[in-house]
Formats: sequence, C-alpha cells, structure tokens
Amino acid sequence: MKVMGIHDIQNTPCARESILHGAGGSLVAGLVHFLATSRVKRSFDVGVAGFMLTTLGSWFYCRYNNAKLRVQQRMIQDGIKNKVIYEGTNLDPTQKKSGDL
Repeated sequence: MKVMGIHDIQNTPCARESILHGAGGSLVAGLVHFLATSRVKRSFDVGVAGFMLTTLGSWFYCRYNNAKLRVQQRMIQDGIKNKVIYEGTNLDPTQKKSGDL
C-alpha cells in the first residue's frame, strides 16, 4: 500500500502513527474552525493545514525520539563490551585498589 509517497507504511518507523495523528489533528482543526466561523471552504483549508502540521510535527518528534533511543542503546552496548573486555584487569573501574580504603 502506498500513501503520500511512502511505500510501506507498516514497516516505516513512525509513519502509521504520524498519519493517524494528522487525521485527528485535521478533524479537530477543521471542526473547531467551522464551529467558530461557519465557513466551509476555509474550514476545509484549515483542516488540510492541520493535517500537514500535525503529521509533520508527530513525524519529527517520533524520529527524534527514535534517534535518541538508538544513541542510548549504542552507549549501553559499548559499555557492556568494555565491561567484558576490562573485567578482571587493572583497568577495571569497578575493581577496588588496595590503597583506596
């Protein structure tokens, strides 16, 4: 299935959630504008703008959090690898030295 140029929405990170948030944002923005002004065409335009803004905002927020999570996971993996490498050696930071007491 192809929506908005995205070939596989289910396997693209954040795509499905962003489109769903955008649909909700467009509905709310258009409905609120219609109830406030009773102008159908302008309310439709506001709904489309709400969809675009909500979708892009949700997309960037989700991608940023995913990138931050990947960095944290990489740091943890490096820490575990260093723990395995240095465990039991003089460079082990968890090993107490006899002069530290």
